[in-house]
Amino acid sequence: MASTSGSVAAVEERGNSERKRKRGATGESEGSEAQPSKWRTRRVHEIYSSKLLDAIRLVRSGSPSSSAAAPPRSRAVREAADRALAVSARGRTRWSRAILASHRRRIQAARRARLREATSPPSRHPSSSSGKGPKAPALARKAKVLGRLVPGCRKLPFPALLAEASDYIAALEMQVRAMTALAEVLSTVSGSGSASSSGGSSSPA
Repeated sequence: MASTSGSVAAVEERGNSERKRKRGATGESEGSEAQPSKWRTRRVHEIYSSKLLDAIRLVRSGSPSSSAAAPPRSRAVREAADRALAVSARGRTRWSRAILASHRRRIQAARRARLREATSPPSRHPSSSSGKGPKAPALARKAKVLGRLVPGCRKLPFPALLAEASDYIAALEMQVRAMTALAEVLSTVSGSGSASSSGGSSSPA
């Protein structure tokens, strides 16, 4: 009788220890999922803000001789902000590597297009056929659209595409916060500068 009660107690103790281990593992996984994204840390925000400010300074200090061949100022600022974001990612994601690689390809393609326009008349491309193939499933169509929105992710499998998209969205949110803060600082500086200049001009000689 005593041996039976001892074995029952041992089984109950083993079951309690297993349940505790399971709760501990669940708590660790929940804690790891609750950790903030790397794009939400103050350190990454400061690094990107510094790189963004340097990129905007380079855009503003562009030589006027090449202004005709350069893209519009708003587009140049947007591309500089995206390149700074990709540099801050350190090439650890596919979208950041695609942004860094596409910058050089875009410059080379623009040069080739200008050379073709200068040497040959514009050619007319034949219109494509209007026939439509069978429609893809709704999930496949949405994944295709998402792959076009995330740089360099058109041919990724769906799980990898979701991981890249979530990281890219977090990076864009951090970019918006940094650019908003930078715009507020620049507007404050310009406002104080204009006020001091107007006060100096109105002072008596």
